[in-house]
Amino acid sequence: MIGAGRWGKNHLRVYSEVECNLAGLADINPDCKKLADEFGVKFYSDYKQMLGKVDAVSVVVPTDLHFEVVKTCLEAGKHVFVEKPITMNSGETEELVELAKHKGLVLMAGYLFRFNAATLKLKELLENAGDIHYITARYVHSTKPPRKDSGVIFNFGVHLIDILSFILERPPESVFCKKHNYLSEDREDSALILLDYGNLIANLEVGWFHPLKKRDMWIIAAKEKIYVDFLEQMIVRYPIRVTYDEVSAEKEVIEEFPKNEPLKEELKYFVECVRDGRKPEIDSEEYLTTRICEICLKSAKVGAEIPVSD
Repeated sequence: MIGAGRWGKNHLRVYSEVECNLAGLADINPDCKKLADEFGVKFYSDYKQMLGKVDAVSVVVPTDLHFEVVKTCLEAGKHVFVEKPITMNSGETEELVELAKHKGLVLMAGYLFRFNAATLKLKELLENAGDIHYITARYVHSTKPPRKDSGVIFNFGVHLIDILSFILERPPESVFCKKHNYLSEDREDSALILLDYGNLIANLEVGWFHPLKKRDMWIIAAKEKIYVDFLEQMIVRYPIRVTYDEVSAEKEVIEEFPKNEPLKEELKYFVECVRDGRKPEIDSEEYLTTRICEICLKSAKVGAEIPVSD
């Protein structure tokens, strides 16, 4: 483990519960030795001193440090799980992907919601929902101070963009974004993102000021309107059809499906890929998510819609 912040502690707990040998914890904060002692692992103040003693690492450091740390680990021949996004620069992300490929190593980015039971169920339900007209989604809260390693687009928006890539199985054709920097000139803290997929549009709200903590989505399709709460892992289907002649509506259906702990499923999957020597289905080559976030920032800067293919 490299990094023992709030989310890093969750990684430690999960790795102690799955089938792997949790060998060490590295963090520049000496107080984290207490955490290493709690989990019965050796503590390192410099992660490079740990690399000769492990097969794989889990990188949970601030986003602006990802490139340097991940590259060092790959060059040392270590399989790498890194929290999303791999980097905030698609060129750097591509460099890391190619390095991992050249060395035959697993490089997996932590897009947690792909392992969320509600996301997996939603993808299944879309097969019978009819043509999708539009999608709206929120990733908002103000329950704790914002992070300072990235703005809200790379911090929050990246999740919604990746969920859409996963369930729609294609990237948007163009991006339009408006953002505001209320707290800092360096990092945006609220944004509205419009993704055009050609036959449908998706409108995303991301922000640090909303009084509610929400990670939810509406899929408005021809046969059904589907609401998903990713935090509660809840899905409600509204079988409604609308034409100029009539509106046909049946009683809404609350989907029943087993809930899960996405982080445990995600890290267990990474361990299995390393152990079995197989390439993750959630492939790190999908650095397009980083590219789309970059386009969001560019669109907001120039005030124009930008094609993804440019």
